[in-house]
Amino acid sequence: MSPNHATTASHPAADGGFIENVTFDEMHVGQSSTLVRTITHDDILAFAAVSGDTNPAHLDEEYANASMFRGVIAHGMLGGALISTVLGTQLPGPGTIYMGQNLRFMRPVRVGDTLSVTLTVTSKDEAKKRVELDCQVLNQRQEAVIAGSALVLAPTEKVRRPRAALPQIHLEQAELVD
Repeated sequence: MSPNHATTASHPAADGGFIENVTFDEMHVGQSSTLVRTITHDDILAFAAVSGDTNPAHLDEEYANASMFRGVIAHGMLGGALISTVLGTQLPGPGTIYMGQNLRFMRPVRVGDTLSVTLTVTSKDEAKKRVELDCQVLNQRQEAVIAGSALVLAPTEKVRRPRAALPQIHLEQAELVD
């Protein structure tokens, strides 16, 4: 693996102990970072609970099976959130200000799909400390599911912080009230 490419397995923050950014001056065109994540049914339920997006294509198996996708699919923005994860935790990492995003949703993501989310620096604006990154999300068959670009204000100072301990989420099916 080249020094310009990191994965969650080799990234300094992947040990669970610390999270560290890449400053504007440390970044260069062609540099990339990848996050790999397998999507679970609980991921879809949690995303629906947090976002309020209860589209039956994501939650109702009977409806989804009769849809054009022939089964439950993950929210497109769940993949978009994984892009945000790379920006905020890996490249550039802590201190990054998310300024803009464009995304094309190319294929559905299903429960059990393993997504590789790769962000690659495509340009740097020295005067404004802005960085544009190409965003590619591939499934386990190396098929593009999301493609786009992100614009960020990159951090100019080094940040290394303990990785935040996240709460455990317990999902319970809510009872519908008539």
